[in-house]
Amino acid sequence: MYTLIGSPKSRAFRVLWALEELGLDYDIKNAPPHSEDILAVNPSGKLPALLADGQVITDSVAIIQFLADKHGALTHPAGTLQRAHQDSFTQMLSDELDGTCWVMAKHSFVFPEEMRHKEAVRAGAEWDISRALKSLEARIGDGPWLTGDTFTVADLVLTHCSNWMAMIGLEMPTGKTAEIIERAKARPAYVRSFDIRDAS
Repeated sequence: MYTLIGSPKSRAFRVLWALEELGLDYDIKNAPPHSEDILAVNPSGKLPALLADGQVITDSVAIIQFLADKHGALTHPAGTLQRAHQDSFTQMLSDELDGTCWVMAKHSFVFPEEMRHKEAVRAGAEWDISRALKSLEARIGDGPWLTGDTFTVADLVLTHCSNWMAMIGLEMPTGKTAEIIERAKARPAYVRSFDIRDAS
């Protein structure tokens, strides 16, 4: 049994989706950022956290990669070239898509109103996203997923980033990238996770 701490409307959604994909037993402590529940396990107050075997794991990407490795799915084996390519995609997405979305999110609804400068940072964010999407599209091969035939953590992160991009009003993926996202959103575990998110 795992315990996911964090609102499914945050990056905790990635962990929820991974748990559903893996068919694991879990419960959710629906906590907002900087709440007492999250501060008790993560001094930064950021979401999400996962309680596993009495230990706390923070950072959504670290959590889902841990789950994938532990349960032998959503990933290529460590030490393989396929895993290196997977990790490369995951880190690129975390840096260039998720990071840019986070900047826009802070200026849209996270910062106090007097610190928000959404339109001032939009041009830079749009430039970053456009370059990242072009680079990503050029890297995708012929398989149905980013690294070929296996749905991995990288595809999960990409799909969640696309949700952020739509919410914030940034350029949306096209071509092979959009096709991967469409396939991912059709997965039963994604549909279940989104229903849980909407009900939270």
